[in-house]
Amino acid sequence: MRMKKILISCLFVIAALSSVGYCQTMNISEKVLPNGLKVLLKEEHKAPVVTFQVWYRVGSRNECLGKTGMSHLLEHMMFKGTRQHGPKTFSQTVQRNGGNDNAFTSRDYTAYFENFAADRIAVSLDLESDRMQNLLIDPKEFLSEREVVKEERRMRTDDDPVNAMVEQMMSTAFSAHPYQWPVIGWMADINNITRDDLYNYYKTYYAPNNATIVVVGDFDTEKLLPQIEHIFGAIPRGPEIAKVGAIEPKHLGERRIIVKRNAELSAVFAGYIVPTLKQQDSYALEVLQGILASGKSSRLYRALVYEKQIALYAGGDYDNVSADPNLFSVYAGVMPGKTREEVEQALYTEIDKLKTDQVTDEELQKAKNQIEAGFIMGQDSIFYQAMLLGQYETIADWKILEKYVDNIRSVTKDDILRVARTYLNEDNRTVGILVPMKEGH
Repeated sequence: MRMKKILISCLFVIAALSSVGYCQTMNISEKVLPNGLKVLLKEEHKAPVVTFQVWYRVGSRNECLGKTGMSHLLEHMMFKGTRQHGPKTFSQTVQRNGGNDNAFTSRDYTAYFENFAADRIAVSLDLESDRMQNLLIDPKEFLSEREVVKEERRMRTDDDPVNAMVEQMMSTAFSAHPYQWPVIGWMADINNITRDDLYNYYKTYYAPNNATIVVVGDFDTEKLLPQIEHIFGAIPRGPEIAKVGAIEPKHLGERRIIVKRNAELSAVFAGYIVPTLKQQDSYALEVLQGILASGKSSRLYRALVYEKQIALYAGGDYDNVSADPNLFSVYAGVMPGKTREEVEQALYTEIDKLKTDQVTDEELQKAKNQIEAGFIMGQDSIFYQAMLLGQYETIADWKILEKYVDNIRSVTKDDILRVARTYLNEDNRTVGILVPMKEGH
């Protein structure tokens, strides 16, 4: 109850800020080194901590059929040693210095980070500069880690009926663009990857001219920047990276995929290809998503779960931080005794309402307030600040963040109506249906 009151208070604060105007001050120091490495630094002196992140412009969209999953497998191998820092010593070194580290791979980027007390930032400079240029990819370590990734795929996708269905839906939604394959890769492709494949991939994409360093926390820019220039500036520039030229053609009608798996309940997913943060419509779509599918007070959850009682859950997702047009999705889990057909139709009924009638003033302002509150409250985290800078810079330009709140605030009811009519239509839709099967059938 206390957290609910805090959130309500925050929403009132955001509403008040909206009436007087809110000024976002990024205070970012930006520099591109002669070898092409971009450096973004933001001082935050609230606590003696720092996050150091390295973002590489490479993800599953840079792969090719037959060798999918290389970006993710390379992320694993980045922790397996150089001549200076042997296998398994990277994270041990971070932990001995009181920090924590991890990494993540997406369709568009791969990122690595360490969080430290401010006086330990030199550890990141040493470790990250070393593995940017000196990764070994030992053949035995490679074979071992490839098996780890295969098991990860079995657990997260092959043995998860809903995730398996969503994976199939993505491969149906995209016929010409590499978003069609999963970040972790197809199982047969993972088996196809050789040590030399991965090493060549590393040498192509893990270069300063294909990377951005983001540091946020308690440091002095005038002292840290020369250190970064000295250590990372000595790394040779890599080859020029070929752009991904694939463009998904316009859909000529609805696409459907039915996945039969050993599962308890049926599920329905529908995805629409929509613009991302590079286009202005992304802000209206983000607000629309908040109204339609975000949380238990959203239209979908209220209609399907509370009122009609035909779904166990209902919601949606819109990943607008994407290099190329991606999916705006809605979904629902079918209540026992109800049919997939009535749940699917109920999803479309709620979407169609957005095309015929304007949303209410209350709905619009609530969605804007929630988005803005999440963004502003997130600024308390140095990790979140750095992550946003890394994502936006890798996808497009970090400066887009400077006008993020203003762009959300500028969304009108007419904008919601327009984007719903433009993008959320049948011909632009891909549907995935999970059909439960009894074991042995």
